[in-house]
Amino acid sequence: MSKHTQTFTPVWLLLRINTIQAGRRFLDTLAKSRLLTLLILGFTSGYVAFSFWLFYRGLTFIERFPGLGTLLTERLLYLLFGFLFILLLFSNLVISYTNLFRNKETSFLLTLPIPHETIFRWKFVESLLLASWAFIFLIAPLVAAYGLTRGVPWHFYALTTVMIGIFVILPGVMGAWASMFLARFMDRRGFQIGLLLIASIGLITVTFFMKPEPITDDVIETRVLAVLDRMLAKTRFTLFPLLPSYWLTSSILNWAESAISTAGFYALVLLSHALFFTTLGTLFSGSFFYEAVSNVNSRSNVFSHWGWFQKLQSRRQKFAYPPGFVETFLRSLRFLKSDDVAILTKDIRVFWRDTTQWGQSIVLFGLLAAYILNLRHFSQQLTNPFWVNLVAYLNLGACSLNLATLTTRFIFAQFSLEGKRVWIVGLAPMGLKRMLKVKFGLATTASLILTLGLVYTSCHMLRLPLDRTLYFTFGVAVMTFVLNGLAIGLGVLYPNFREDNPSKIVSGFGGTFCLVMSFLYIVISIVFLAMGAPWARSGTQPLHLLLLGWSGFAFVSFLVGWIPFKLALRKVTHFEISI
Repeated sequence: MSKHTQTFTPVWLLLRINTIQAGRRFLDTLAKSRLLTLLILGFTSGYVAFSFWLFYRGLTFIERFPGLGTLLTERLLYLLFGFLFILLLFSNLVISYTNLFRNKETSFLLTLPIPHETIFRWKFVESLLLASWAFIFLIAPLVAAYGLTRGVPWHFYALTTVMIGIFVILPGVMGAWASMFLARFMDRRGFQIGLLLIASIGLITVTFFMKPEPITDDVIETRVLAVLDRMLAKTRFTLFPLLPSYWLTSSILNWAESAISTAGFYALVLLSHALFFTTLGTLFSGSFFYEAVSNVNSRSNVFSHWGWFQKLQSRRQKFAYPPGFVETFLRSLRFLKSDDVAILTKDIRVFWRDTTQWGQSIVLFGLLAAYILNLRHFSQQLTNPFWVNLVAYLNLGACSLNLATLTTRFIFAQFSLEGKRVWIVGLAPMGLKRMLKVKFGLATTASLILTLGLVYTSCHMLRLPLDRTLYFTFGVAVMTFVLNGLAIGLGVLYPNFREDNPSKIVSGFGGTFCLVMSFLYIVISIVFLAMGAPWARSGTQPLHLLLLGWSGFAFVSFLVGWIPFKLALRKVTHFEISI
């Protein structure tokens, strides 16, 4: 048996064991909650069918425009896969950092007589699956709808499936390498300054580059193709031939047009790059991975080389570690008790010390900042009241979906992250019930600060009147309480004390159910808020329809937010830990 065969054998063994364990956990969940499992599968199937219908109707509508439909569809596909490649890169970076350097299984495997390359391969495969399954799940209805509108043969779907599977490997490899570079050099001042400069330059470039050009009446009177080309000028970066998204999209488009040789060329280009970088990363990254792990475990703080941090540490040693800023601020709030302050301080410090947690927050809010900065340019093109109202509700939906992402990703896992030490809090005088209320208060307060500011800023960018801004602000405030209550409640009803990785906790049964329920609640709430808007139909909205919208929104909010939280409080009153 060759050396490479020997090193690959443990990877397949780990993959087989984890697959069997995942299957057994699913069967165990199905046996315990058959109705709820079938409900999740029904929601998932409903999403696939509904998104396929939306994509099909949208593509069919675009195809009705002779000449323009094909151009718009192609540019949309290039743009979609280009941005998804960037998002996949960030997702793999965060998940790979967690799996490689903040994982108990990795620490355990490093103590065994297993080559470091083997450990890196297994964690690379695991991170790739965790980061890419949602991408494949979201993109499948679009590809199916595109193939149906173009009348492609059956082998188009088989090739597209294989191509997407190869495509996700490249951001996986790049994300794993980027996570190792961060772990290896993050404590160096030059590296930190360089990252800050690159981020600043990137933000400034995106702000100025994505600024749309206003279309005047003189331009509209010219040829349609010239106007369309000018409107799509900012999307030309997705046509750069060296982007993996360009190879994938070109292969899909050419295969749909029956240009088999051209599609095969781009497919082979994508396959060759995936094989080269995967082989390079999995065969020669073992020693660098071990050095990065050693650096992460040996340093106390990433700012230890800065003079101001060294002075701060020496000052703390002189004064026997006085209370920090967080604890001092919380103690100044007279309505908080000492044990409440202790729980809040612990949660805030744990969140701050976990690089992966606030790292994901920075990425998410960076995307939101780019969204808000471009809203003011977009609003300049809106003159019709119908489109103004439609964009306002779409903006409410975007802010709410961002809130649902935050609550599902960070709030749902809070109770499970207590781990096997949760019994200590249960024996403390405050108890688990009060601890749950404190966590809900912290999560709701932080979410309100973020969401209210986000909604007000976006409404201001859209130039909405004050009454509509207050209406949307009130709606998102209620949704903040509801989504936090849902996340906290389901996190207690479906805990996972075996995992210390928030990504894996959220990827489980309870996290999926929380995400689905959050999205459904947002869609239903926006419909009720639109029905209850006083300015709807130019102020001629019937009174009974207004009352139906407000009462429906209140009832759904109570049902989704209060009941799971109430059940969670009842469960922790007689909580039994089973690890």
